[in-house]
Amino acid sequence: MTGLWRLFALGGVTATAVYVLDLSPVVNSACALALGAGTIVACFAGPRRLGAEPRRAWRLIGEASLVFLIGVLLRPIVTDAGLPLIADLFTVPGYVLLCAFFYSLLRARQSLEWHTVLDGLIVCLSSGLASTLLLAVPAMDTPGRSDVVSVLAGLYPLFDVVVLMLVLALTFTARIFPFSLITMLGTMAMLLTGDLAYAIIGASGHLYTSPMLDVPFLLAYTLLGVTALHPSAVMLGRPSRPPVPAWSGRRMALLIPALAIPFALVVSIGDTESHRWIIAVTGAVIVSLLLLRAIAAVKAQASAQHFAEHQATHDSLTGLPNRRMIADEVARLLGLLRPGGDQVWVVLLDLDGFKYVNDSWGHDTGDRLVIEVGERLRELVSPDVPVAALGGDEFLLACIGDKSCADQLLAAAHACFERPFVVRDVELKISASMGIASAGADGDAEELMRDADTAMYQAKSEGPGHATVFDRSMHDRVRERIELEVALRRALGDGELWVAYQPLVRMETGLPIGAEALVRWVHPERGPISPAVFIPLAEDAGLIGAIGNFVRQEALRQLAAWRADGTVDDDFYLSINVSARQLTDPDFPLVVSAELLSLGVPARCVALEMTETVMVDGSGATSRVVFELRELGVKLLIDDFGTGFSGLGYLRRFPVTGVKIDRSFVVGLGNDEEAGEIVRAIVAMSQALRLSVIAEGVETRVQRDALAAIGVTTGQGWLWGPAVPPAEFAAHWRASGTAATLAKTD
Repeated sequence: MTGLWRLFALGGVTATAVYVLDLSPVVNSACALALGAGTIVACFAGPRRLGAEPRRAWRLIGEASLVFLIGVLLRPIVTDAGLPLIADLFTVPGYVLLCAFFYSLLRARQSLEWHTVLDGLIVCLSSGLASTLLLAVPAMDTPGRSDVVSVLAGLYPLFDVVVLMLVLALTFTARIFPFSLITMLGTMAMLLTGDLAYAIIGASGHLYTSPMLDVPFLLAYTLLGVTALHPSAVMLGRPSRPPVPAWSGRRMALLIPALAIPFALVVSIGDTESHRWIIAVTGAVIVSLLLLRAIAAVKAQASAQHFAEHQATHDSLTGLPNRRMIADEVARLLGLLRPGGDQVWVVLLDLDGFKYVNDSWGHDTGDRLVIEVGERLRELVSPDVPVAALGGDEFLLACIGDKSCADQLLAAAHACFERPFVVRDVELKISASMGIASAGADGDAEELMRDADTAMYQAKSEGPGHATVFDRSMHDRVRERIELEVALRRALGDGELWVAYQPLVRMETGLPIGAEALVRWVHPERGPISPAVFIPLAEDAGLIGAIGNFVRQEALRQLAAWRADGTVDDDFYLSINVSARQLTDPDFPLVVSAELLSLGVPARCVALEMTETVMVDGSGATSRVVFELRELGVKLLIDDFGTGFSGLGYLRRFPVTGVKIDRSFVVGLGNDEEAGEIVRAIVAMSQALRLSVIAEGVETRVQRDALAAIGVTTGQGWLWGPAVPPAEFAAHWRASGTAATLAKTD
């Protein structure tokens, strides 16, 4: 769709050029029909594929294009037959549909204001006065032609002015001018040019003289098709309400000429009493509208001031009080306390897994989810309990009382997430981490909210859905977390991260068939930092994508070097972890393909490991990325299989090539019969689907033998060694086979 609008523009200009050559009526009709039909298809199909809203509005523009095309094709034919009104029967409804289209867009953009409507009426009255006296009235004097035809010929420019005014109204509140808005303005300008040309020849007694008269309409069709196909079409219907002065320069550029037209007409054609009366009455109406407009502008200014004040104290997404307003409210509640009496309790909520919602289904779905959470919280607590949205996916509740007050707030908050949320036909079951803090009469609002925030982060570290009451020791843990995040950001640039390699071993032979690339971090002062500590931190801090890119690039470079010097054979592969965030990037398969090509690494020698949540929460975009990666030829493995929610249905739906049994099931083999049954079930299911199976966390020969008896052929774990630097891996596992021999012996 991105380049389609360029092809359409080229085709439209070409068709117009051929039409101007006037080779024959058949060729002209074919050009007009092809261009018009293309525009109709573009108006119906383009916005739908782009997801442009409101959908009904874009259907209206498609219908307008259709009736306009019928009118254009019929006009030369019916004019020669003496029945020009037949073409008008199609053209006039086209203008009605155009007006309905722009009205729908204005409503969707929240751009309909009284002074905008009055501006339109003033411009339309003034233009209508000029069109009537200069074009329609002279055309009525043409002998041998009905008055209706003459009046319509003179009033078409007025129709265009009305439509053009509606388009200009879109620009009054536009923060930016997207390409589609510019082409839409061009469309209406071309329509006005064409109708003015027809009106001028109509005033001189003609209805149709040359194909050149149709060129503006053909160009209008071309621009309209480009508008519908260009990606910026989605921006035309989005709400856009920046504060625009009621007497802005753009508005005055329209109003001043409109107010001057009656005076110009008095001077130029006010030589008859009837003309003077028409001009005087119309001028009086325009002045009255101008006075109403001034009143409307004052009201609009007051409304804008109220809106600005509301926006300053309320969250723009949910409409709930924002951080600034709730801080004032908490301060007010603290001021009501007496020493030694009740306390103010604050509960701060943060949605768990909200990033996955945004990454999988898009930010629109995430925004809608936040709105519904806010609405549900407001319904579940009493009216005297303030509910605030702090931005992002955080909410805050507050009350005055003892511990039971906080318990009631917690109960309401938990109840909010008992039922799933249905957003855009997607059922989302989420939870929230909650922090609770309290303060007495000597408390500070900002400090109380900060304590609740600290407790919330502690709750989040304990797992989804937890609630934690603040204590002073948490400040030290939060400070530690912040310092570690800063150090991790620095480590990415300073080369403190490195990649270790742990063998994937064929249990029958004890020889490695591959290795997993694992990131390691050695802090210059703290020493080695466990991945269990810094990987969740990287996910929360938005660094997981950068770390994933570093590991992948370094691992592929190392594999290429090993293949070149004979350290590994041609069938050896590297397994590399990818995050859910990376799998939402539509360019990710292209990036991986380019890296493989540049390093000369075959795709079959690379396996990408993803978690089960990718399959469960996978959006259409994620699914496409996963399928494209498989089409490259890389292996796709499900890491930590059995710990999530995926099952047979997900494995059949996605093009995975293997699963890795989580270490929690392996550790009990030989002692725990239940663990053995789970592993047997996973192996049986995988074999039925022709998937490879790798057991993680193999540490003993007992576990190895139990896995082999079940049918697992490949293992990974400390039995064959930990993850080590590349040089040590190469020295240990090169052709000697020493480690393999040790692993096989009892």
